Amino acid sequence: MMQSSGVALVTGASRGIGRATACELGRRGYAVAVNYVGDEQGASETVERIVAEGSRAMAFRADVSSHDGARDLVEAVEKAMGPLEALVLNAGITRDGLLARMSEEDWDRVIDVNLKGVYNVLKWGSRSMMRRKSGRIVAVSSVVALTGNVGQANYCASKAGVIGLVRASARELSRYGITVNVVAPGFIDTDMTGALTGEVRDRLTAAIPLGRMGTPEDVAKAIAFLLSPDASYITGEVLRVDGGMSIGAHT
Repeated sequence: MMQSSGVALVTGASRGIGRATACELGRRGYAVAVNYVGDEQGASETVERIVAEGSRAMAFRADVSSHDGARDLVEAVEKAMGPLEALVLNAGITRDGLLARMSEEDWDRVIDVNLKGVYNVLKWGSRSMMRRKSGRIVAVSSVVALTGNVGQANYCASKAGVIGLVRASARELSRYGITVNVVAPGFIDTDMTGALTGEVRDRLTAAIPLGRMGTPEDVAKAIAFLLSPDASYITGEVLRVDGGMSIGAHT
């Protein structure tokens, strides 16, 4: 499955979709920079899995919501591993609550990580790619950016913002040979959804036409496709990976 000998940076790669993506890219021949902010053990486990399968990987601690921190992250990765060929903007959090009761702190933190964090790493990572006139970028949004979801006004806003940011960036960066796309996962079986009760999980699963929750690997393979040469003529696109959950929703 080896496709690349370049370097890929995956933000929020200590677990879930980020870990699955980092491992998938390792299997495809990338040297993988595993970013994390708090879960050092999880990041180390991701690195160990990639190395065990024969690829190179290193962990890098950085809070992507920090503008300077994101710049330092990109610089550290390129100094230690080489020029970035691929960038996966996955880091994200939730702070759920009904809009009328949502605190300003919960609103700001979700926007800072999920939207500003994408802007920060996209800005600094794309600068490096622009100099070489080559690169592939994928940001992870969510189908709720297209459909909305009760109790997630901050999350939905942040993920919808990611789509707008990517489409503008795709137009700006195309002249440098850089593609920028979005993957929008649906109901994926991760730690983030693991806290849901059985009744809620059953109800949500029943609303999925394919009849099952997605796996992190389902999303990882979609991301890997958009980073591959097979997707060289795709940019500014939103690829839903949701088992048909958002059929009928419009961008």
